[in-house]
Amino acid sequence: MDLSVDGWMASDADDAWSLMMRGVAAFHHKHDFAGNNGHDMGYRIALTVEELGELAAAITKAKPIEEVAEEMADVLILLMGHSLAMEIDLKAAFEAKLARVMQRPARQGRLGIRVTEYTDEN
Repeated sequence: MDLSVDGWMASDADDAWSLMMRGVAAFHHKHDFAGNNGHDMGYRIALTVEELGELAAAITKAKPIEEVAEEMADVLILLMGHSLAMEIDLKAAFEAKLARVMQRPARQGRLGIRVTEYTDEN
């Protein structure tokens, strides 16, 4: 599959992920992100930090759950857009990563549970 904006827009797959990616691709196409520096990853990471801050504020300020959900959606749309900008198969990467993390043990840290690849040093 062509993982570009045009490739996603031309896709006729109708599974939930493909429909979501096609929607994000249409958003990128509508605003010509590729032609207007919108696919520059430095810029995109800065936007992500901004959106994560908005999500954190919605949670820590006890905003209504609908506002928290909207901020989560912003982060998801950005991540999906990152995969468009870099032509990465995010669904395949997600599935591979989930399979790996499901095999990891959990440890209780000072702030909560952690599930990561532990070594003797950490």
